[in-house]
This record gives sequence, structure tokens and C-alpha cells, in this order.
Amino acid sequence: MASEQVSLSVNDAPIQIEGFVREFIEQVMSGIVATLKGTGEIQSLKLSIEGEAIEINLNGSLVPVVPFVGEFIRNTVIGMVSPLKGVGQQIDRLEINITK
Repeated sequence: MASEQVSLSVNDAPIQIEGFVREFIEQVMSGIVATLKGTGEIQSLKLSIEGEAIEINLNGSLVPVVPFVGEFIRNTVIGMVSPLKGVGQQIDRLEINITK
């Protein structure tokens, strides 16, 4: 899976990810997207969280999510990145970008 580019920023600060963490984030995000209706294979993915709001842009199109699903994804992603080095206790904004 070396062809994917994966980046993470928290509160507008880039977080260095590589190896296991990079692959883990890519795999979790692929799994999340695969479970959403009307989605396909990831060519580009931008997941943005700001406060309680979540936005998923897949291959240039916004993916609608109902509030429960959005909250579920938001909590999953925040839980996944919170223990990473460089991520503070308070996550106000988060962005994950994946391109193939």
C-alpha cells in the first residue's frame, strides 16, 4: 500500500505519521468509507472534523451522513488519533487526507 499518500493535521498542526500508524489510519478510513451507502473505491478522501461537524469528501463529492453516523465516525477518528505524539488533549479541528 505504499502508493497511498496519507496526511493528518490536528488543530491546524501537521502530525507526522508513518509505518503502522499511517497504514492503520488508511485501513480504518477505507473501512469507514466502504460501509457508507453510495461510495466507491478511494481515489481521494478528505475527512474534516470541526467541533461537532464532520465532512467527508470522497473523490471530489461530499458524502452525506446522518447525525448518528457522523457522530460515530467522529468519535472513532478522534479516539484513533488522540494518543498520537503531537496531538493535544483538545481536538477542535482534524483533517485526514488520503490520495492514491
